Amino acid sequence: MLSPTLKYGRKYQKGLNWITTIAMIGFHAGAIGAFFFVDAGAILAALILYIVAGMLGIGMCYHRLLTHRGYKTHKWLEYILTWCGTLALEGGPIFWVATHRIHHQHSDHEGDPHTPREGTFWAHMGWILTGEGMHHEASVLARYTPDLVHDPVHVALSNWHWTSNVIVGLGLLAFGGVPYVLWGIFFRTTVGLHATWLVNSATHLWGSRRFETRDDSTNNWWVALLTFGEGWHNNHHAHPTSARHGLAWYELDLNWIGIRTLRALGLAWDIKLPHLRRAGAQDEPPVGQAVA
Repeated sequence: MLSPTLKYGRKYQKGLNWITTIAMIGFHAGAIGAFFFVDAGAILAALILYIVAGMLGIGMCYHRLLTHRGYKTHKWLEYILTWCGTLALEGGPIFWVATHRIHHQHSDHEGDPHTPREGTFWAHMGWILTGEGMHHEASVLARYTPDLVHDPVHVALSNWHWTSNVIVGLGLLAFGGVPYVLWGIFFRTTVGLHATWLVNSATHLWGSRRFETRDDSTNNWWVALLTFGEGWHNNHHAHPTSARHGLAWYELDLNWIGIRTLRALGLAWDIKLPHLRRAGAQDEPPVGQAVA
């Protein structure tokens, strides 16, 4: 039973959040505008920033480090990776982590913030466009992020998460002018948002299911390509704390490769992995029940 103060889901959200909606319209318009200023250097800058924000920031940090604590690293590196995550324009770490932990607790059931059972568009981006900007007051989010709300750096990064794109945008403007801003900020951010949203929508609708979980999660290879490995979503829901999502040799998981690289450099430790039935069975993981 949901707490009266915890009202996630389509039926609880009334009307558009005009600030968010106008911002999304503006970013999509800027992304389209980028095609009128095709520049090889600007496109390369966008690709680099896409990797920094989507792989280092969202996949390796917001998701596998902060939300699920699938591995440990130095605090200074955690803060740097978190800053990279703010470049994705998906909110600060406290909001992102709280929302995702709630998603796992209620996945595809009452209280899930973005289940396709309430509509594909709702799961993809409708849930972002409605209700309050943070969807809940800080006291509610804090219940799900006690490890972050008492950390002044994460609080500051959450409160000022939008400033990273302003800083980078000004740098791009000074370096390459308007084309760099359109590609490196507007186009890159818009594509990154939709890539992450596809994990919420597409990987709960289309794909294969290796594990019998209590939700609709699937493994989707093309979403995995766009998100550096986050598309192996059924694997993830079956083993949510695992730092590795691509469990078979053919399941490309660049976020896992990034974490392994940190480990090789002595920058990551206590890495959590799924307990498979037998050694060498990564290409045929056992059927298991997901944990919330």
